Formats: sequence, structure tokens, C-alpha cells
Amino acid sequence: MATVKIWTDAEAEADARVKAVFDDIRATRKTDFVNNVWRALANQPAVLESTWAQVKAVMAQPGALDPLTREMLYMAVSISNGCEYCVHSHTASARAKGMTEEMYAELLAVVGLASQTNALVTALQVPVDPEFKV
Repeated sequence: MATVKIWTDAEAEADARVKAVFDDIRATRKTDFVNNVWRALANQPAVLESTWAQVKAVMAQPGALDPLTREMLYMAVSISNGCEYCVHSHTASARAKGMTEEMYAELLAVVGLASQTNALVTALQVPVDPEFKV
């Protein structure tokens, strides 16, 4: 259960700042769907605006990484951070962008391995090899 109000479309329509962001989300993503994270952030219009601007700049603009790779990276970090919402939303987005079941299985294997070896190296306080330092 959310700890804040999840805004309806009618509530968003009544607030110019929130409406502008919701309209941009719909236009950018080419959908009528505005997901709950944005509806929760609508309680703080300035945070909604700045967060959407960052997400749009990183996830929706052309760059060196293709959209599927970006989604898979977002999934990996979300898994590591334990964000159930982000894991589900970005898994759905990655699937929509072409992630296969084989890719998903490999991603989970890498995330699991990295989590395990990160924990071991952290516990052992292994010094970084000089060759790896930039």
C-alpha cells in the first residue's frame, strides 16, 4: 500500500504542473498509460518534474547504449537495490524492447554472480590491483 496518494487523471488535470508532466510522459512513451510512480510523485510537483526530466534525458534520448541495454542495466541495479516496483516495471519495458527469456536468464545469472562475488570481496577487503586503477 502506498504511503502517499496516487493521483488520478482527474486530479492531474486540475494541476497545470502535474498535467504537463503526465502529458509529456504520454507523448514521449507514445501511450495513454501513466504508471503509479509518476502518480505518487505528483504529490510533489517539483520532484515529479525533475525526476521525469532526468529519466527522460537518460532513458528516452538517443545515445551510445541502445534502449534495451539501458532497461537491462536499470533492471540489474533495481534488483541489487531491492526495488520491487522498478524490477517489475523495467522488466516489462525490457521485454517490450525485445528482451528474450534467454537474455533475462543470463542477466539474472550475472546479477546473482556479481552480488555473490561483491559480497565476498567486500567481506575480505581485497585491495584493488594497481593495474585496474584508472
